[in-house]
Amino acid sequence: MQIKALLDEVILNKNTQKELFSHPDPLQIASVYKDENIALLCALFAYGNAKNIVSFLNKLDFSLLERNDEVIKKECKNLKYRFQNSQDIAQIFITLKRLKNEDSIENIFTKAYQKDQDITHAIKTFIETIYKLNPYKSYGYEFFFSKEFRIPKSPLKRYNMYLRWMVRKDELDLGLFKNIDKKDLLIPLDTHTHKVSLKLKLLKRKIYDFKSVLELTQNLKKFDPQDPIKYDFALYRIGQNKESLWSLN
Repeated sequence: MQIKALLDEVILNKNTQKELFSHPDPLQIASVYKDENIALLCALFAYGNAKNIVSFLNKLDFSLLERNDEVIKKECKNLKYRFQNSQDIAQIFITLKRLKNEDSIENIFTKAYQKDQDITHAIKTFIETIYKLNPYKSYGYEFFFSKEFRIPKSPLKRYNMYLRWMVRKDELDLGLFKNIDKKDLLIPLDTHTHKVSLKLKLLKRKIYDFKSVLELTQNLKKFDPQDPIKYDFALYRIGQNKESLWSLN
């Protein structure tokens, strides 16, 4: 069976609410709230073990996005997650609260994207906007939002995943952003997706970086030029669960 036919069959089973809730996934939390700010928190905290990610997200009080700085600092004082200490988490909430009061996340991404239909430029612009809003800097804070870049080297996995959630609309993804075309999305490349894609010969580049993102995205466009990233969740789950596709060549 050709890889395209196989994957087209797989996504019928994978891109579903049943599959989404079969294993811990940060999109589960984002699906409950259907809010661009809460979804961004879910996406950018999505690194590490999926069960730990969801456990941490369930501890967060998202209503802090409406509160003043002092309340946010007080309520976050006992929170920490991997690279983010309590001060980092408080400043993340403060930054996103300021952003919410200034402009919508959708508007920032969309305006930057529409200049030349470039998702990478939209991510770059968003990160630059974040650092203008809050002068706070730390390792955990900069890891969360990513550092500013001219040309990306890292896969920007969490931002590309967020944009998949926000732009695509199906049983899996939320489709809250209305003016970005899903054909321009980039694959949210993580280690699971990278390994599976190498195994299926969808990717030749063995280095886990932004060039691999571009290569894999281009190859998926051969399967569906209008919606190449619909294959992302299936590839991720196949790798995460070490499913039978490992035997394919």
